[in-house]
Amino acid sequence: MNYKADINGIITDAVYTDESIRDIFIPLLFRFEKLKKEKGKRILVMLSAPPGAGKSTLCSFLEYLAKENGIEGITVIGMDGFHHYQDYLLNHKTLRDEKEICMVDIKGAPITFDLVKFKKRVKEVSEGKDVGWPVYDRMTHNPKEDIIKVTGDIVLLEGNYLLLKDEGWNELSDYADYTIKIEADIEDLRKRLVERKFASNHDYEKAKEFVERSDLYNARTVLQNSKDADLVLKLNKDNSYALIKGDI
Repeated sequence: MNYKADINGIITDAVYTDESIRDIFIPLLFRFEKLKKEKGKRILVMLSAPPGAGKSTLCSFLEYLAKENGIEGITVIGMDGFHHYQDYLLNHKTLRDEKEICMVDIKGAPITFDLVKFKKRVKEVSEGKDVGWPVYDRMTHNPKEDIIKVTGDIVLLEGNYLLLKDEGWNELSDYADYTIKIEADIEDLRKRLVERKFASNHDYEKAKEFVERSDLYNARTVLQNSKDADLVLKLNKDNSYALIKGDI
């Protein structure tokens, strides 16, 4: 199935196989609905995946698919709106491989997010509060505050570092009712990441250089340093998904 989505200001085309939709996505949505009924109030589902794995587009597709199958009340949100602002990243430095570098040069790494603000808002969502939620605009390179109003009974939160084992980040999944992790081959991610960066008005060679320096570093961080999840899926080259662990 072909699906088109506006993800952070970029129109994204995706193709999902009939098998993935029938055997994984639709049963997963009904699993969410069952969890909500059993809990009797809002549930928070966290979906973690490395950069380039298409998690934002997938969550948008799941929201669409839910409506098509009569499942109401799903709100999709992401962690990208909690990036530090561009001015902050331009004016702050950090250490990587014992070298001092500007944060903007590794934008997307865990340290470039406002974890304190993010954790506070996640907690509020898990408590069932109606809150505003920011989104990230890839054209302006800054968050836009309170664009989404979180009011649904099923909240699907996607992000790279939701299951990260590092201090502070490792507390996030405590707020989740259900967790999902997507794995992918690093070479497949490299290709997808370069194409995405190039689509954001970047020179192709500069896009490749940034991906090698930043995005792939972050992808390896996610793949190698994330906790286990209730459900683990593998993204294949043809955009199909394989069930690695968990029941749906």
